[in-house]
Amino acid sequence: MSDNQNSTGMQNSAVMNAVRPISFLYVPTEAEVTPDIAKLWGKAQANLGFVPNVFRAQALNTGQFSAWWAYFNLLLNKEGFLPPVEREMVAVVVSNINRCVYCAVSHGAALRGLLLQDGQPTNLEGVLAVNHRHAPLTPRLHAMLDFAEKLTRTPEAMQQDDLEPLRGHGLNDAQILELTQVVGMFNMTNRISSALGFVPNDEYHTFERGS
Repeated sequence: MSDNQNSTGMQNSAVMNAVRPISFLYVPTEAEVTPDIAKLWGKAQANLGFVPNVFRAQALNTGQFSAWWAYFNLLLNKEGFLPPVEREMVAVVVSNINRCVYCAVSHGAALRGLLLQDGQPTNLEGVLAVNHRHAPLTPRLHAMLDFAEKLTRTPEAMQQDDLEPLRGHGLNDAQILELTQVVGMFNMTNRISSALGFVPNDEYHTFERGS
């Protein structure tokens, strides 16, 4: 391939990436959303440097998006019963089991950031994405991720006995409930994102990759 052909191919690829839709559905503009949604977008832009595409794609149904975000934000970003890094590990494992591109990429980025804050190697995110059993984690975390995997793959097979390994590693009932809620949230969000073709922001792909 000549340099000119290679250059043309790169340009065409860049154009395709620039115009690809972030959802299979219509995505409202900032002028079309409510002031509350526009404010949320502005806050995300200020804090992250970009507006997550999931914010734009789901804003089509304002009330439903607001309700989803309130619960999602509570489960993932607020002080809870489990440490944030553990909740993000669950998010990454569930999203990769479901092969959800948007959530696997975006929460992989979030997990790398939290691992860096905790002084842990950021490449742990990649191991969790492929096979959490090979990750150098505590027995407690392995039990949590095994629970998340079973609930994701075979929810109809869940039994009361599935809680015993969690209790055996010191999780109390409030922590078990939060773990289950995070698993449930990502199974729902994964399906929405995959069904409607949500595309992750480019910024997620490179975030904390060099650490």
